[in-house]
Amino acid sequence: MPHTGAMSAASVAETEIAKKALSVPPGTFRHTVLMAAKRFKSTWAELGKLLVTVRDEAKFEEWGHPTFEAYCLKELHIKKQTALKLTRSFSFLAKHEPEEELRAQEFPEKAPAFEVIEVLADAEERGQLSPTEYKSLRDSIWSPEKSPTELKKEFTERFPRPPPEPPPESLQVRKLASMARKLASELAGCRKIPNAVAERAAALADDVEELASGVTDA
Repeated sequence: MPHTGAMSAASVAETEIAKKALSVPPGTFRHTVLMAAKRFKSTWAELGKLLVTVRDEAKFEEWGHPTFEAYCLKELHIKKQTALKLTRSFSFLAKHEPEEELRAQEFPEKAPAFEVIEVLADAEERGQLSPTEYKSLRDSIWSPEKSPTELKKEFTERFPRPPPEPPPESLQVRKLASMARKLASELAGCRKIPNAVAERAAALADDVEELASGVTDA
C-alpha cells in the first residue's frame, strides 16, 4: 500500500499542476506538457518525449525559468533526477526505434514500462548493451510475456552495475580519526569508564588524527 504521505504529496503536486494549467492557454505546447505531467505515471513516454523537446529547444527559457531543472521542479513538480531518468529513457527509445514508431498516436500507451527501459538505458550508458543486443531483446520488451517487475529483475541481473569504487585512503583514515575522537569523547563523558581507559582512547585518537593529517592520495 502506498505511504499516505507519498499519496498526499502526489495529490498536492497534481493539484498545483492543474492550477498552473488554468493560467496557460489550452492548445499551447506548454499546456500540453503540463497535462502530460499530470498523467505521466501511466504514460511516461509521452512526458519523456515532451521534456526532451523542452530541454533541447530551451522552451523553459521562453516560459521564464533559468534552467530546465528549475522548470521541471517549479512548474511540473518533478525532481531533477526524475526528469533526467525520463529524458534519458525516452532518448534511449528514440535511438533504437524507428521515428514513425515514436510519432504514432498509440506510442505512449504501447511504450515498454519505464522501469525496464531505465535499466537498459543505464546498461547502454555503461557500455554493456549494444544496438545488436537491444534488437535481440526487443520483442521481450515491446510484447512482454513477463511483468515489468520480472523483466527489470532479469535485466538488472544480466547487466549488473559495477561495484562502487572504494573511497580514497585519505578519506578512510579521516573517517577513522573522526570515529576515534568520538569514541574518546564518549568514554571521557561516561562516569563508569576509568580515567586510564579514557586517556588511552584520547591518545589513540591523537595518533590517528596525526596520521590523517599526513595521508594523501597518489
